[in-house]
Amino acid sequence: MDAVDVIARTPSGARKRERGGGRDGRRAGQGTRPPNRTTPYILRNIPTYDVLGEESLLSIEAAADRILAEIGIEFRDDPVALEHWKSVGADVDGLLVKFEPGMLREILKSAPASFTQHARNPANSVEIGGKSVVFAPAYGSPFVMDLDKGRRYGTIEDFRNFIKLAQSSPWLHHSGGTICEPVDVPVNKRHLDMVYSHLKYSDRCFMGSVTAESRAEESIEMARIVFGRDFVDQNCVILGNVNVNSPLVWDGTMTNALRAYARANQAAVIVPFILGGAMGPVTSAGAIAQALAETMAGCALTQLERKGAPVIFGNFLSSMSLRSGSPTFGTPEPAIGSMVIGQLARRLNLPLRCAGNFSNSKLPDAQAMNEGTMSMLSAVHCGANFILHSAGFLDGLLSMSYEKFVMDADFCGALHSYLAGVVVDDNTLALDAFREVGVGKHFLGCAHTMENYQTAFWDSTIADNEPFEKWDLAGRTDAASRANKRWKQMLADYQAPHMDEATDEALLDYVERTKAGMSDAWY
Repeated sequence: MDAVDVIARTPSGARKRERGGGRDGRRAGQGTRPPNRTTPYILRNIPTYDVLGEESLLSIEAAADRILAEIGIEFRDDPVALEHWKSVGADVDGLLVKFEPGMLREILKSAPASFTQHARNPANSVEIGGKSVVFAPAYGSPFVMDLDKGRRYGTIEDFRNFIKLAQSSPWLHHSGGTICEPVDVPVNKRHLDMVYSHLKYSDRCFMGSVTAESRAEESIEMARIVFGRDFVDQNCVILGNVNVNSPLVWDGTMTNALRAYARANQAAVIVPFILGGAMGPVTSAGAIAQALAETMAGCALTQLERKGAPVIFGNFLSSMSLRSGSPTFGTPEPAIGSMVIGQLARRLNLPLRCAGNFSNSKLPDAQAMNEGTMSMLSAVHCGANFILHSAGFLDGLLSMSYEKFVMDADFCGALHSYLAGVVVDDNTLALDAFREVGVGKHFLGCAHTMENYQTAFWDSTIADNEPFEKWDLAGRTDAASRANKRWKQMLADYQAPHMDEATDEALLDYVERTKAGMSDAWY
């Protein structure tokens, strides 16, 4: 490959390729990528990092098969799921289901290896699978925090702020889902406000509710209002992130939501949450085998609900402090475990969601960035296609941080360049520059530098690269303080994407009518 390929879309949704390198393209005004321009997603140009050989992978797969066949998985409060398993010959004894080796892999052959999630702005649609990489914000925090107000419960205003920040970031590709819990809205109604906010304040792809089957269906129905019923039936426009109740339990809340998304031909993201030493073994290989068993079962269930429905093989490995019993995030064992999960997902030919910008720190500090970087690089190298928790994760996911959101998004910008790899062509080899400069002179003013300087290096929006004296005179601000200023400016500069007035009115009418049909519930 003689240039970096960056995927783009025309407003009509048709795909085109832009050439990111080559002198002729630059001179013609094509292929130049202005700083901070959004790309809808990344096509990786570096290989995945495979840490285990064939023998070890076969051992893990065999262990997962034994867990499935000998221990089994419970499916609670979902008689339809049990009927699905009976229909394909699984051993169903009450709520416990056991699977013969190879059964789930055979069922999973109908799941697509990659798919498009369509955004309401076609230019922002994303590919999930293959070599694509999609960054999405963190998900699920009940608290938010910033340097001005500290830690507090999230509100619908906070929720909308984070959507606006994600929409405004050139380095994120997805609006995410429950970026924070808006606890000022009743539990049984907040999903309506959240989905409306994603659709109103962003024109990127988004995620819907999974906390009840009805809420999943209502999320999908709102997507139908925007995209059209027939289009949604044939195309993925919304994701639902469902979690296994590890170890080895799928509860009805999750499987009913999972099946609702699959039934509508929308993608469920199947994610075990394994805290080593609590919800799984302390040893990485055992936790990985457990994760493989749990995830395959959830992914296969989507195919029994609707054959060919898109599904994402998800994973969330974590460790714990065995002294205190507290969860730990961004630690090395889950990071290297993610590499193995990537290998296993590729052997199943499924899109992968894995790792993210994890941290247990309570502040956007050095610990936060150390832990987040280790975990995020594991996601990049394991081959993850959909990276949830790319920005904002603090406090073991209990808090969504405004400052860390900006710092993480900035790091995602660096990863765009990292994933592009090294381009080798006549322009990048720069022989003309050597001929012009010769020996013992600098390259600052040569023609090659002038032609390439705008796109040669990624440029951080919050890093301080000035001399010490200038930084000192400017007030000695640290990264978190600069991020605080940055997110405020982003919100001040935010402009809402266009939405057709009739569509907006139809969404609001649906939200109001649905809310009117139920009393407030706070559980």
